[in-house]
Amino acid sequence: GKPPVTETTSPAVAAQDSPAKLPAHEIVYQKLRAQILFGELVPGQAVTIQGLVETLEAGMTPVREAIRRLISDGALMFQGNRRVSVPLLGPDDLEELIFARKTIECELARRATPHIGAAVIEELAAIDNALDKAIATGDVAGYLVQNYSFHTALYSHANAPILSDIADRLWLRFGPSLRVVSGRLGTQSFPDRHKDILDALRRKDPEMAALAMERDVCQGMDQVVQGLQGAN
Repeated sequence: GKPPVTETTSPAVAAQDSPAKLPAHEIVYQKLRAQILFGELVPGQAVTIQGLVETLEAGMTPVREAIRRLISDGALMFQGNRRVSVPLLGPDDLEELIFARKTIECELARRATPHIGAAVIEELAAIDNALDKAIATGDVAGYLVQNYSFHTALYSHANAPILSDIADRLWLRFGPSLRVVSGRLGTQSFPDRHKDILDALRRKDPEMAALAMERDVCQGMDQVVQGLQGAN
């Protein structure tokens, strides 16, 4: 069946779906966050605050607040002269990200496994099918959204809000580079290990899920490392 909106919709879309519930600064934050997460803002490309005000169709104050939060998340950096940019990742940054993702996301997969039943597995499988379709058709934007959706939907069942928050911040740091590399190498170069993760969930095997997640993280990050090295 169709996966639920709450688990799989990108933050920007979720924000737009419920404007009455969210204050303006939160809607702007979610929109800008999604632009960074899914690589619409290219690493190293400086954008003006005024430019963001125009593209986000928002006031200066909520845009400044969103920028402040995203700088604190490590997703943006000030360039001076009223400009901000998505940080470029160096080899040391990537090495730290791989270590952090393996540590945090494998633990989230391990913790989520006992809480996931057949209905959730079906939802995750539907997201993975959409991901496969995006890979097959070369839909880079769709690939990024569905890949993120799969991981966040899985982690939401770990009952570990602190770890989930850390994982989300890590995705903000490598998401833009993933977009660059998958755009350059093509989606076909990014095979995922989600079938192995789903298999582990069906078997209710937390250690198998953690191992499959480690392989998924390492495979994806290796592609990012190789892709960025090829560009330099």
